[in-house]
Amino acid sequence: MSALILALVCGAVVGLALGALGGGGSVLAVPALIYLLGFSPAAATTASLLIVTVTSATALYAHARAGRVRWKAGLLFAAAGLLPAAAAGAAAARLPQPALTAAFAGIAALAAVGMLRPHRAPASAEPRPARPGRAAGAGAGLGALTGLLGVGGGFLAVPALVTVLAFEMQAAVGTSLLIITANSLAALATRGATTTGLDWAVIAPFTAAAVLGAWDGKRLADKVSGTRLRRAFAITLLAVAAFMLVDALT
Repeated sequence: MSALILALVCGAVVGLALGALGGGGSVLAVPALIYLLGFSPAAATTASLLIVTVTSATALYAHARAGRVRWKAGLLFAAAGLLPAAAAGAAAARLPQPALTAAFAGIAALAAVGMLRPHRAPASAEPRPARPGRAAGAGAGLGALTGLLGVGGGFLAVPALVTVLAFEMQAAVGTSLLIITANSLAALATRGATTTGLDWAVIAPFTAAAVLGAWDGKRLADKVSGTRLRRAFAITLLAVAAFMLVDALT
């Protein structure tokens, strides 16, 4: 299978995950870029940030039009993560590549376990007022993960918004896309030197397919149970994490 077809297929899957779940696209993009498209771990994390930034912004627009974005809480999360994302992005270039792969595998496994756990519906339909301390702490942690591993953090932002701020799932998905977009932009700002050797002939079609997939993902989320979507994605993610961990340790 040619690199172009692989990029299109992988991009469509990444976009579907982001559009339907509000996160998880980057934890598929990085291993796809490494194992299917021949990127190094460092280049894959940078390319993933590029792809996820564009795709998340597109999906954010779609969810915002549907009234599913809580702008105040989302901006609070995002603002707290900007400096950690930039600092971690600068540090990532200095880490050994096997360490990056192992760390990414661990985060992917944790994300999968979190998705398999049942999500409790909030007791009230109204979101709680944003608690600045909790929102800032969660935002800083998500920003650091984004910068270090090239993941947008949506798979952690969605549960945080549901449990800490009592968002309904649709609003959590939409708001997480705002957080992902801001964190990814901040992390990219420190990775200018790592974009020079990237294979744009792969990244461009990957991104285009992801953008189209994000629109389909939003429509899929309207039709299919969120629990079923998360479960299928989590099982796939566990398999990917196991493969990457074995690869990093051998």
